[in-house]
Parts: sequence; structure tokens; C-alpha cells
Amino acid sequence: MSLEAIRYRRGSLSILNQLLVPGQLRYEAVDGVERACEAIRAMEVRGAPAIALVGCLSLAVELHGGAGPAGDAAALEAFVGERLRRLVAARPTAVNMAREAERLRVALHRRARGPGATAQELRDSVIEHAEALLQKDLADNRSIGAHGARHILQRVPHAGVTVLTHCNTGSLATAGYGTALAVVVGADRVAANGDTANKIGTYQLAVAARHHGVPFYVAAPTTSCDPALPSGAHIPIEERPAAELTDFQGVRVAAPGINVWNPAFDVTPHELITGGIITETGVYAPGELLQALVAARGD
Repeated sequence: MSLEAIRYRRGSLSILNQLLVPGQLRYEAVDGVERACEAIRAMEVRGAPAIALVGCLSLAVELHGGAGPAGDAAALEAFVGERLRRLVAARPTAVNMAREAERLRVALHRRARGPGATAQELRDSVIEHAEALLQKDLADNRSIGAHGARHILQRVPHAGVTVLTHCNTGSLATAGYGTALAVVVGADRVAANGDTANKIGTYQLAVAARHHGVPFYVAAPTTSCDPALPSGAHIPIEERPAAELTDFQGVRVAAPGINVWNPAFDVTPHELITGGIITETGVYAPGELLQALVAARGD
């Protein structure tokens, strides 16, 4: 049985604190957006899909508990917009949270402009939207795994396959199934040309795979793809606190005065993604990704 990153029922959300794994398996309550932002920034929860889920579900929990204006639909819409902005700012590189926030804002605005819309109806619609994301994430992850496995096995002339994964690509990065399966990496954001931002070390692995003729794949849901960015040069790269490198369990281990640059991600150029980009809708060469996204979204 795989570990669960997220446990949710209406009105209740808890997450596995991944800072404590594997020494401890401790689930902690997330009672609203502020606690979710703290957990996301501190990397208690990680993986772009899981970040988006925890963010949206924390808002659902908050609204179920009565947070926000009670009587005015426009005021509740403004309240939800402000909470979503806080969540998006918690970790800027992973695009899933920003994409889901925008979808939720659009859906909420449309409903708020409907005849006779009430604050309670808007509240319920946000909760239902967030809950639907859980089931969609599971379905998308299973599709990613199926497409990736089929594509890899078709390219291998013999029965055995050895797969190296990089980044948090299993159930702890998602709602509970996982995205990744030659070399397969996850992704926090994929630009329109296929350039990919992922955890530090991905670029080096891609270079080594290219040198040795090993297919290199990126496995990511379409929510991690950002067609608005033409290339990886435009992806905002999150920087982590210096103490993550200079300290260990609260005790400084680096010499005094040491300066630290601690980017959380590097960018892999699309030319190094030789296997393809695996999404829930299929496997695409980097140059085919943008057209596939447009077709999938019906733009």
C-alpha cells in the first residue's frame, strides 16, 4: 500500500509531514489557507500536483468552516481571490497551483454573475471544485503511468527495462498514485517549447543520459505545462533559505560568513528530452507539446 500525501474528507484535511519521512510518519491537520501556505513553503508537502491539491483543499476546509463573508456573493468572491493569491505566492515555480487558482477564479466569477447567486452557493461551488480535483489527479496520474509504460516498452527490443526516476514522482507528490515510471523525471513547470524546470540535479542527469544514449523522459500532468512561457528562460526559479545548506537540524555546520545561493530548480533544455514528455493525454516530443495542449484544451 502506498503512502498518502493527503487525507481529506469534507471539512477536514491532513497531510503527511514529509520533512519527517522516513523517520516518522506523522499526519498533521491543515485547518485553512494560512497553515497550507506554511506547509507548502516549508516543503512539508511537495510535488507540484500535491501543492495545488493541498492549496485548493485548504480553501475548501476554510470555507466549510464558515470563513469569509456570509451574505454577499461579490464579497465572498473577493475573499476567495485573496486567499488564492496567497497560495500561489507560497512556491512560485510550480505552476499547478497558479493554474488551478485561475480556473477556480474564472468558474467562481461566472457563477457569481449568474442570476440570484448567493454567497452560500459560491461557497459550495468552491468546495465541490476542490474535491473534484482529487479524483481528476488520480485519473490523470494513472493515465500518465499507462502512456509512459506503453511508450517505453514499445521502444525496447528486449523484455527487461531498467528505469531511473528523479524528483518526487510517486504517490507523495500527488493525490496518491504518482506520475513517473530509460530516465524519467517529474516537472514543476514545462514551457511551451518543452524546456522543463525540475529539482536541482535534473539537468546533469539529462546531460549524462544524452551522452550515454539513454532515453530521457519528463512525466507531468498538463496542469504543469505553461504554454504562456515560450522557453525555460522565462520560468521563475524559486530560491530556498540559505539555512537549508548551512545548517543541520538547527545547528550551523558551515563556516561563518559563507554566502549561499540555493535555487530549488534547474532548467533542462528541450533538446535533452530525447524520450518525450509524458502527460495524461499521451507522450509527445517537446516540439509537439504546444499543439497537443491546444488540442486537448479546445483553444
